[in-house]
Parts: sequence; C-alpha cells; structure tokens
Amino acid sequence: MAAVVVLAIVGLLPLCLMVGSSLWVDGSLSSRNYVEVLGNARTWILFRNSLVLATLTTAVAGLAGVSLGILVARTDLPFSSSIAVVFSLPLLFPPYILAVGWFEILGRGGILARWIPIGETTSRWLFGLPGAVLVLGSAFLPIVLLLTITYLRGMNPSLEQAARLSAGWPAVLRRITIPLITPGILLSLVLVFLLSMGEFGAPAFLRIDVFPVASFTQSSAFYNFGAATAAAMPLIAVVLAGLLMIQRILHGRAYSFRWGGQSTLERIPLGRKKPIVLLAVVVLAAILVGVPLAGVLWRGSSVAALSDALQRAGESAIRSFVYAGLSATFLSVLGFFVAYLVYRRSVAGWWSVDALALFLFTLPGTVLGIGLIALWNHPSTNWIYATPAMLMIGFVAQYAALSSRIVLAGFSQMSPSLEEAAEVAGAGWFRRVFGILTPLVRPALLASWAVTFVFCLRDVALPLLLASPGRDTLTARTMTLMANGSSELIAALCLLAVLLALLPLGAIGIAWRLWRTPA
Repeated sequence: MAAVVVLAIVGLLPLCLMVGSSLWVDGSLSSRNYVEVLGNARTWILFRNSLVLATLTTAVAGLAGVSLGILVARTDLPFSSSIAVVFSLPLLFPPYILAVGWFEILGRGGILARWIPIGETTSRWLFGLPGAVLVLGSAFLPIVLLLTITYLRGMNPSLEQAARLSAGWPAVLRRITIPLITPGILLSLVLVFLLSMGEFGAPAFLRIDVFPVASFTQSSAFYNFGAATAAAMPLIAVVLAGLLMIQRILHGRAYSFRWGGQSTLERIPLGRKKPIVLLAVVVLAAILVGVPLAGVLWRGSSVAALSDALQRAGESAIRSFVYAGLSATFLSVLGFFVAYLVYRRSVAGWWSVDALALFLFTLPGTVLGIGLIALWNHPSTNWIYATPAMLMIGFVAQYAALSSRIVLAGFSQMSPSLEEAAEVAGAGWFRRVFGILTPLVRPALLASWAVTFVFCLRDVALPLLLASPGRDTLTARTMTLMANGSSELIAALCLLAVLLALLPLGAIGIAWRLWRTPA
C-alpha cells in the first residue's frame, strides 16, 4: 500500500490541487481562467495544430514501425537485430537532437546549402509542419516497432501453421497475423499520439506553435498558473480519452510483455527480394537516424565546440547523470511493488493504480510540472521545492508506469506457485519478496533501471519547470542556450547528451554479457 500512497502523492495530488487552484480566483470560486483561455480563438488554433501534428506523426510512425516490425520479427531479413537497434536509437535522447541534426543538414547554413543553393527552401520546410512530422515520426517510430515485434513474438505459431496449409504468406499475414497483433498496433499508435501531443522540445526548437509550448509559456514566462492549468485542460481531456481507449484495447488488463528466448514462429522467406528489401531498410535507417546524427557529429565534434560545451554545461551533464541515476533507482523499487500489487491483485481496485501510472506517463511533462509547482511551491514546503528532490519527484510521477510494466514482465514469466509454496512452508512476506521474488526478477529490475534512467536523462519539460536555479540538467541548459548559443555549441551539447546515454548503457550491456557468460 505504501507504493500506492507514494504514487498518489507524487502524481494524483498535484493534478487535483492544480485544478482546484485554477478555480479559486481572488478568494472565491470562479471560472474566469477557463473563460479567458478557452474562449480565446488562439487556444483552439494551437489545439488544432497539436492534433494535426500528432495525427500525422502517428500515421508516419505507425506505417513505418509496423512494416519494419514485421520485417524484423517475421522475415529472414539479414541483420534484423542490428536494424531494430539502429531504429530504436532515437529513444535514447530527446527528439530535439534529431531536430538540431536536421537543421545542420537542411538549414540555411547546413551541409546541403553548401552544395546546392536551396537552403532557404529546405529551411522553410524544416521549420514547418513537414519538418516537425519528420522529427517526431523518427523519434516515436521505435515505440511502434518494439511493440509490433513484442506482439509478433508472443503469437501462437500453430495459428499461422494451420493457415499455411491452404494459403500463401501474403494471405496469412493479412488474415491471421495482422489481426492477431492489432491490439499491440493500436496500443502503440495511441501511445505515439499522446506522446506527440505532449512533446515540447522539438516543436519549441522548430518554432511550431503547439499546445505544450503555450502551457509552458503561460507558467514560466507569465507565472499565470491558473491560465496554464486552463490551457492544459484540452490536453488532459485528450490523455483521458487515450487512456480509456488503451484500457478498452487491453480489455481492462494490465499490459505486460515477455522477453528472452528465440521466437518459434516460422520465418517468412524474402527470396530474391531480400537484397532489395535490405537496401531499402538500410537507406531508411540512414535517412531517419544516420543523417541527423551525422549532422550533429559534423557540427559539434570539433575540439573547440566540445570544450565550450563542457565548460558551459559540464556540471549540468554530471547533475543529469546523478538525478537520472537516483530517480531510476527509486523508480525500480517503486515499480517492483506496484508490479507486485498488479500481479497479485493485492488490493481492490488494483487496476486503478495501474491506470493512474499509465495516465501520468502519457500526461505532458508541462502539465505535470505545473501541478507539482502548485503543490510544492509554498513556504512550508520550500525545503523540498528548492532542492533537486523536486525534479526527482517529477521523474518518479512521470515514469512509474515504465518501471512497473518492465518488472511486471518479469513477474509474468514466473510461476505463482513459487511464492505460494514458500508461503505454505511458513515463509513470511518479507522473506518471500526479498529472498525469492527479488532474485528471480533481477533482470527485469536491471532493465527497469536502465530504461527509466534513459527517460529521466532525456526529459526536457520537467527539468525546465522544476530544476532549481543553478542546478539545471543538460537538456534544460541546452534548451536555454538555444536562444543565443552558436550552432557549434548546440550541436556539441546534443552530442554530449547522446554520449551521456550511450556510454552507461553500453557499460551495463557489457557487464550483463560478462555476468551471463559461464566461467
């Protein structure tokens, strides 16, 4: 129950207080904030912009992600695992890094403009809806890709085998495989849509007028939290609608996935088309991932740029690493107990705890940050608000769903009889949990730590709103310097952010392989 209380305090209570504060104006109940904000035509223009951007991003990420997922998980495409890793790289860093990379390619002073005099045209294209769709589609494509692969590998192979007796692979994919993984595809599309609606960093860099940017401006520039809350209400309504859709897709169950082992599904032979398909996939990976990262590397890899970046943001990078590490550690512990509660159905209404965690994950960081400020920005709680603990509370609220889902995957691969047998033998709860369950889900806990570490490290909105003065993170410092920093400095900061995510994950991967390798 302690895990439920923690989740309610860090996530639900701030939102309730935020809504209550927005309705309390000048000592009385009033809807003035809502009338002023929601009655403004510009509010609905921004909302329309966000809807259009999220819809197009979802379409692009969905089409590419599902196609790539089927190719990687179901065909004999060479280097399929490496291809999945390359397309998943954008999950490791903020989407604005892709935007910066494309700016170095397509901007007025970019690489392309040096060869062909079309910098004005390509820059206009990038700093518009097409450029934003390209950036966010590339950033969120891994979600669709990974969920498609997960659902494909969880299929019953006998269904396809039976269909193969009377039909070819195209018909089997169309009539059997794709309908069976439709819940996973729909789940990924809803998540991409909600995350696109709440994305702040990339649209801010590309100067796209969307809802999260407006909410951030209201709260940080004008300190009008009532107006910011009113402006956030349409976003909250969209997230609630998306959450209801997810619950309908999952039929009220908690979503979990399975990992490990090789798929028993028969691989679809590509035949003579294999080289062509492989070339097309490699070209797509180069365009969506390789080109923008190459742009960042080209502009920001000079000794002078990296030295300037370390001088201006080296301490921020260290703080990012520490904050993310501490938050990921707490999230892994919290995720373990939330997952245990969901797995064992330990309390009535367990599904509401699971739904709350998912709601907080899909809620835009700008909205959650405003709620946390409303709750903690008081003289009596300044001992928390003015410290890095404030930011880590935000991370815990935002990413508890990730840790609980990953640990739940570990529980789902265990037999409940293990704990039941220990209970019959007289082992107490503490001994069962820490002596039996914890060692068995150790891989899931490690995965939980690594994933939440990356997401805390790459977060933009929460550090901008919650980091105390002089204690900002690398992402917040980068967004601040974008206003007047040189292109070389910004690219070097982006390169530093990529390395900050890759190096520890690489070390964890090597250590894990060495630990798993028998002596």
